[in-house]
Amino acid sequence: MRKKHPALIKLGKRIGELRNTKGFSQEDFAHEVGLDRTYMGSVERGERNIAAINLIRIAKTLKIEVGDLFPSIRTLNLD
Repeated sequence: MRKKHPALIKLGKRIGELRNTKGFSQEDFAHEVGLDRTYMGSVERGERNIAAINLIRIAKTLKIEVGDLFPSIRTLNLD
């Protein structure tokens, strides 16, 4: 199994936090976004390098800007 990249873990955690704040279950959210529930789970666990189009769909469903999905760059270690 590949090691999860810390930046993807933080992105997934942020998406999960925002989803919860909006009151969505993971299953309902995946349905609203138009993605499979298992795919959404793997995104939130940081197992996927998610495509830009899916980030746009997630942001639109949450009614936020795409940039708001990302954690602060100061908290990321990209080495």
